[in-house]
Amino acid sequence: MTRLTAVYGVLPPYRYPQADLTELVADLCLFNGDGRALLDRVHSNVQVKARHLVMPAQRYAELDGFSAANDVFVEAGLDLAEEAVRGALDRAGVAAGEVDVIVSVSVTGIAAPSLEARLVPRLGLRADVVRVPVFGLGCVAGASGIALLHELLGGRPNGVAVLMAVELCSLTVQRGDASMANLVASGLFGDGAAAVVAIGRDRSLASGGTVVPTVIDTRSRVYPDTEDVLGWRIGAHGFQVVLAPNVAEVVAASLPGDVDAFLAAHGLSRADIAAWICHPGGPKVLEAVEQSLGLPTDALARSWTSLEEVGNLSSVSVLHLLEDTMAAPPPAGSHGLLFAMGPGFTCQLVLLRW
Repeated sequence: MTRLTAVYGVLPPYRYPQADLTELVADLCLFNGDGRALLDRVHSNVQVKARHLVMPAQRYAELDGFSAANDVFVEAGLDLAEEAVRGALDRAGVAAGEVDVIVSVSVTGIAAPSLEARLVPRLGLRADVVRVPVFGLGCVAGASGIALLHELLGGRPNGVAVLMAVELCSLTVQRGDASMANLVASGLFGDGAAAVVAIGRDRSLASGGTVVPTVIDTRSRVYPDTEDVLGWRIGAHGFQVVLAPNVAEVVAASLPGDVDAFLAAHGLSRADIAAWICHPGGPKVLEAVEQSLGLPTDALARSWTSLEEVGNLSSVSVLHLLEDTMAAPPPAGSHGLLFAMGPGFTCQLVLLRW
């Protein structure tokens, strides 16, 4: 079984209260102040108190198009990725030269060579390290990335695999776009990175007797006729968000049956889950998860706190939540369910046992 030996999350240094970011978005997206009341209401309703940005707020007005924004993604994203991977390897007690596979996920910028390739010399990874860059999974990619590590380590029982996620969502806000989708995204999403170190079933833990989560199984589900629910419309100005108003309804209608079937395959039910590690997609999504699964009021407390303190970090969020859960884990022998949703519309479930 794959064991998740360490997670390390990082945030860029520029942190702003939501009110300051609302002013920034008003300057970038609204013409002559038109729509300001709607912007204020939207930014208040997402229940985010503060977020981290990859640049000082005043620099966003200097970005004159997709090329400039993507240049920032490559330069700053690489620094955040390096910090996250170094931190995770140190925490796991694993040297960079021991890494056999590195998976990178992001949906907020494009790079070729991809970020993990650029990290090979900076980190001292082996020249024969297997690289798997993944684009397009969006918010689900943190959970899907762990599932991919599990698949890749199945054939490497003594192997070490790393997942790195970098999302600089602030760079995708579209100037002059006062659409509801852009306003919601501009109030909900933040910037961050994270890395996970996983080892194969036959490899010994560097930390000895430390209890870490084991990946028992994973399951992915793509829902039909939902391609227009969530994603990007990519054009001359970069990434324009696609965010349908019925995301929460899709989650509520589909998630319970998928969760129950997945758990039942292992002789489990919802009552057997001691840790619910849910991507904080937004208030409506979290409410839909709580209500449709009939969860206790405190089951998603970490997700709500993460949403309030740093916003939705796309693929990075669920990995930050995994890090928090591993810092204060459930009792040994208990189960956890890590899950996220993203473009497709897709749900990824990962069953863990401590």
